[in-house]
Amino acid sequence: MAPPGSDGRVALVTGASGALGAAVARVLDERGYRLALHHASGEDRAREVAAELGGPSVLVRADVADWAATQAMVARVRAELGPISVLVNAGAIRRDGLMAMQSVDDWTQTIAVNLIGTFHTCRAVLPDMVGARWGRVINVVSPAALIGSRGQTAYSASKAGVLGMTRSLALECGRWKVTVNALSPGLMASALTETVPAEVGAALVARTAFGRMGTAGEVARGVELLLDADYMTGQVLCIDGGMSIS
Repeated sequence: MAPPGSDGRVALVTGASGALGAAVARVLDERGYRLALHHASGEDRAREVAAELGGPSVLVRADVADWAATQAMVARVRAELGPISVLVNAGAIRRDGLMAMQSVDDWTQTIAVNLIGTFHTCRAVLPDMVGARWGRVINVVSPAALIGSRGQTAYSASKAGVLGMTRSLALECGRWKVTVNALSPGLMASALTETVPAEVGAALVARTAFGRMGTAGEVARGVELLLDADYMTGQVLCIDGGMSIS
């Protein structure tokens, strides 16, 4: 039986093969959501995540930077599970480098996946939420969207763009009882942080109030708050150990 508040609704999680996406999937599964687990290339890991869940789920693969592929993915989710009530955009890429030396391809790919891809998924699922007069959109951003970060101009720009889109979309969707919020995790163990140089990681950890990285599970619990918050929209929930205020 679905826990109160889920009613067996359908949730789509992008980047479900990543640490945060997998943790979010577990939280949603606990609450009785039927899950669509998106991955771009990590099918084996996505299958492992699906095997850990107690409720029904389907795996979907798509390049969210491609509008047609995103539409096809959402259509498949609708056909197999039903209309989508919750969207968590947890997938992202990071191509670090000083702008003076960064390739144009790295920059455009980062914007295409992180920003345009988020637009594509939001645009594709909104008709379901508008039709139901209820929905939750949760876009994962980053402290890089709020403060400067050397070597991350592309990533910062992509996440700042997602944040701006989140706020504007929140104003558009309130009339249909659809909330749109951002979740901003700090440094945590994941594939994205594995490539961070040790000295940079140590400096970032030193900026937290607790002197440690967070975990994907700690950040994913923020999704529960955003699911239940009927009167919260266009906001950023920072679960970063105080990094963004240091």
